Amino acid sequence: MTAKEQQPKLQLMGIKEGMTQLFDKEGNKVVCTVIRSEKHVISQVKDKTSDGYSAVQLAAFKPTAAKLKNVKKPQAGHFKKLNLEPRTKMVESRVEDSSQFQVGQEIGVEFFQDIAYVDVIGVSKGKGYQGVIKRHHFAGGPASHGSGFHRHGGSCGMRSSPGRCLPGQKKAGRMGGEQVTMESLKIVKIDAEKQVILVEGAVPGARGGLLFIAQAKKKSVAKKKK
Repeated sequence: MTAKEQQPKLQLMGIKEGMTQLFDKEGNKVVCTVIRSEKHVISQVKDKTSDGYSAVQLAAFKPTAAKLKNVKKPQAGHFKKLNLEPRTKMVESRVEDSSQFQVGQEIGVEFFQDIAYVDVIGVSKGKGYQGVIKRHHFAGGPASHGSGFHRHGGSCGMRSSPGRCLPGQKKAGRMGGEQVTMESLKIVKIDAEKQVILVEGAVPGARGGLLFIAQAKKKSVAKKKK
């Protein structure tokens, strides 16, 4: 087993700042998403003896003085007991061995320094109630005048038997606002000082949305050490 495979697969949190473009060594334009993060603090370490499984709980994003009152009482008590500053967001990651972590330990985006690809999880933009053309990419009918079939879904039932529309068919309805995972996005740049990570391509959600970043599950290619 390589050193990279032994590295624990933690899930960090970040805020989508928007998109930009960079140029690689060959001069090719690379469109990427800017994700702002901050130092995560370990707020709980779980092991198989006391909790039944091994996991690490990470907390991030310190509230401002004005927003400190919005921290929920159980969450505030949890941090007070550990003598840590309250955070607004927490995420738990299962690990093989949690004994290598300690409460109060800080972890930043430099955790992905030797990782080439990551999976990014976010909530897609909500688009409200939409028809089948936009929601399911139906082709629609003729666009000419006189046609009574432009953006409809068409027939979805039968004749006499069973004489009904079967469940599970593509219909109009609420679109977006769902958890989406973008897999195997290439890490373009990591700025440990500013706690910013740039990934190639787009990620779900609007600017200011919460994202979860983890080592890619399907593509495990380590960065070549210079």
